[in-house]
Amino acid sequence: MNILLCIALSLAPLPLAAQDLDPKAATAENVSEFKLKDTIDVSIRWIRARQAGDGSYEEKVMTTSMVLLALAESPRKYRVSDGPFIRDAVEFLSSRQNEDTGKISDAGAAPAKVFGQTIISWMALTKLGDPRSLAIAKKAEMSLASPPVFPKQNDKLEAAAKIVRRYLPLRREDGTWNGEGGPLIATAEAVSALSEAHRIVQANAPKEELNESSLLPSFDPADREKTVAAMRRGASFLVMVSDGEGRWGPPEGPDAGITSMALGALLALPEPRPTGIQAAINKGVAWLASLQDKDGSIHDGKLKNYITSAAVMTLVRAGREEDKPRIAKARDFLIALQADEGEGYSEGDLYYGGIGYGGDERPDLSNLQMALEALSAAGVEKGDPAYQRALKFLERTQNRSESNDTKIVRDGETIRAGDDGGAVYAPGDSKAGFVTLADGSKVPRSYGSMTYALLKGLILAGLPKEDPRMVAAWKWVSANYSLDVNPGFEASEDPSAGYQGLYYYFHTMARALDLYGADTLVDPDGTEHAWRTQLCGRLLSLQNKNDGSWLNELSPRWWEGNPLLATSYALLTLEAALPKSD
Repeated sequence: MNILLCIALSLAPLPLAAQDLDPKAATAENVSEFKLKDTIDVSIRWIRARQAGDGSYEEKVMTTSMVLLALAESPRKYRVSDGPFIRDAVEFLSSRQNEDTGKISDAGAAPAKVFGQTIISWMALTKLGDPRSLAIAKKAEMSLASPPVFPKQNDKLEAAAKIVRRYLPLRREDGTWNGEGGPLIATAEAVSALSEAHRIVQANAPKEELNESSLLPSFDPADREKTVAAMRRGASFLVMVSDGEGRWGPPEGPDAGITSMALGALLALPEPRPTGIQAAINKGVAWLASLQDKDGSIHDGKLKNYITSAAVMTLVRAGREEDKPRIAKARDFLIALQADEGEGYSEGDLYYGGIGYGGDERPDLSNLQMALEALSAAGVEKGDPAYQRALKFLERTQNRSESNDTKIVRDGETIRAGDDGGAVYAPGDSKAGFVTLADGSKVPRSYGSMTYALLKGLILAGLPKEDPRMVAAWKWVSANYSLDVNPGFEASEDPSAGYQGLYYYFHTMARALDLYGADTLVDPDGTEHAWRTQLCGRLLSLQNKNDGSWLNELSPRWWEGNPLLATSYALLTLEAALPKSD
């Protein structure tokens, strides 16, 4: 185990179940109080980090099958589509399947072990349930005298309590178990058992009608001291799940985008920082700087604008003297990406002044606001031509007809700007859908994350607060202030719509309001909101009490089902919202 991981594990608190309750005393009455899902998640992270290069776990059929079964039965119900830690393991089992008999086993295994390995492989592949896994399982089933069956489920809470009493007292501090087959098999067995206990608890939970306000937990405003403490726990989590070299990503290797965000999040932690956290920053920043291409971009082959923008902000914050030339080159690269005269655009073109994921192809407000913040961090001053060009694009994303005369005819329908002052993803395009007016024309619906992105862009471009475009945007965010959902999706038929990109929304909100310079907003009812302490309180209510991470439990869309990204967003949000000292 690397030294940074050891440091992080030593800082990570035990699950609430281990802190507050005696697992040996679990009963049908109190078993629901054990944080089984959190306990299982910690163990699964440990398991995933042990995958071998060939996709297996310990290069053994039994271990790999036990792990796959545990992952499939866990509360998150992992499937092949979740990534190589599942997909490659399935292919490992396939590579160990006898073409003639269909049996799945290690080379040279004794007949009795071949039978047992085939049975457990069948169970894991059947639980995964995707076509590829089922095809392998079906072939294995044909080699058996009779079709296997899964054990009958017991839905009584006492059965869940019995599982807790058996397994939790033996859990080690790093989230593992030990046993005759070794820690991987023992931990996989425990995860499967505790997942069954969690299923029983959920099956017996009282069914409640949830309204919008109850989907997220209640919260109290948080002061600076509590917020910094939460940030330290979140930073420790990021170090714990790094590769030991200040890099983050999937098992097959580090990802520049995730690493940029994670490093930025660690740098958000106020100084002085713990030694282990600062060591991760130092290593990661050096690696990130080494990725710069000849054209000035910083990336690993994808999302040039987004990753270069994130990398620039991280390098600026790190403050290394040797990175100043790199930052300048990256700044020039971002400016060159803008859709302008250099690419044949003119001011009358719909996407003029915008920036997309890789350049001028279908720019959007999300990419543009990220690039504008990077340019500002890199020292591009207000009034620069790049900001002036961006203003044209910003105007075309705002529902303010006085400054946005855009009309788009698409499939016989006319799309035009509305007048509520909010903003959308791109000119004539909203992730929140459209409002159809009496004349049949459509207005893209404004929503929270993009309106805060607009507000931030207008501020970075140098507009004063009294500018009508700023006034309109401020009016929208004040009227739609929410820490429960990303507002604007109320009309969506998808109940998860308002929770998609929730941490992105919180982050954009905090950066925009911090740049705007107001510590309060007043909603239409006249209620004054101290957004800093409220937003910090909201995020603290969502932090995993077990390992300090954050995760969008209500919608994994846009990678927020990945705790690396959600935790990075949360830490950056808390930094921008950090309440001032008393």
